[in-house]
Amino acid sequence: MLQTPTTLDAVFRLLRWDKPAGRFILMIPALWGVFLAARGNPSPFLVGIMVLGSFATSAAGCVVNDLWDKDIDPLVERTRKRPLASRELTVKVAIVTGLMAMACAAGFAFFLNPFTFALCIAAVPVIALYPGAKRVFPIPQLVLSIAWGFAALISWSAVTGGLEPAAWLLWGATVFWTLGFDTIYALSDREDDLKIGINSSAIFFGKAAPQAIGIFFLLTVILLGFLGWQLSLSWPFYLALIAAFGLWAKEYRQLIGPNSSALFPKGLSENVQIGFLLLAGMIFSYWL
Repeated sequence: MLQTPTTLDAVFRLLRWDKPAGRFILMIPALWGVFLAARGNPSPFLVGIMVLGSFATSAAGCVVNDLWDKDIDPLVERTRKRPLASRELTVKVAIVTGLMAMACAAGFAFFLNPFTFALCIAAVPVIALYPGAKRVFPIPQLVLSIAWGFAALISWSAVTGGLEPAAWLLWGATVFWTLGFDTIYALSDREDDLKIGINSSAIFFGKAAPQAIGIFFLLTVILLGFLGWQLSLSWPFYLALIAAFGLWAKEYRQLIGPNSSALFPKGLSENVQIGFLLLAGMIFSYWL
């Protein structure tokens, strides 16, 4: 006999901790930044702050998103069973949960230098306003991508106390990478979003969405290549970058093929794997 989900289970799902791919995808650019800025040898304490901080921040962002979309999510097939959409949780419980997640993220930020702490503060309105951007901005995924880019800048400056040119190359690569994988994600909701009147990059690019995604991933490769050259990274990084390019090319080929919808639900997890592959290349570039 099926049991009614408990409040704790609903909170767990509200924070998306039942879907680790979405939590790792924000952690990855933070780890890129901390390892590259420290030239492969960051403080374990700082790495821990980046890991825990990214988990807390992404959890808070999910709560904010669901509060914005509590009346829209029931109309979308993929999101209709979310705790607020299905009314398993009340708005009050969600607000308290979100505030707790934000408090955790802020607590980790206090361990960082003043410049990095200021970047954390600057990221908050971008994260909070992303769900609203879906209602007024034609490419809301760009807002999300900028929010993701803060992860790279925050982690880099946490090591160096500032932002050198290489940090901005990493930021650009993170923004284009996020535009790519989140447009794939948006493709699964395109029909529902059109009915509701919500904007997305999948709708904006229309039939050219696969080509746009391919360009975003290509720009990611180019910027990461320049970054590797500027930081004098060695062969493990370029080997990982070539492998990542091949995997992104495979995703593009699938998107332009007859079975493109099969990629939509697994595009996020595939890009988590690609992100960790690139991280390994960055780390071993310094260690070997």
